[in-house]
Amino acid sequence: MSKGMFVAAAFGLVVAGMAPPAPAVAKVLKCDAVVQRQGSDLGVAACSNPTGETWMFRAVVVCRRALDVLGEWVTLPPGGYGQSQGTCDSAGPGSVGVEEKLA
Repeated sequence: MSKGMFVAAAFGLVVAGMAPPAPAVAKVLKCDAVVQRQGSDLGVAACSNPTGETWMFRAVVVCRRALDVLGEWVTLPPGGYGQSQGTCDSAGPGSVGVEEKLA
């Protein structure tokens, strides 16, 4: 994706009420994180598994004025893709990270 296309895509997401996807900190899996902004307390981690082993991950949603939330564990076979999400209690998510482990 060219730099201009990326900026346009990021602008569209912000206008739509979502922050642009940011890399979620993961050591093995390839992940992006999306923090819903307007009217939503949802944080989403979307990951793919580029390895030859089965991995598990879950979203770690850092809430602004509430307790942090852990998403459901998702199992990814080699080459697999999945999403995990968590909802903050009326505080809005500040950021989304990833916890990962071998299955």
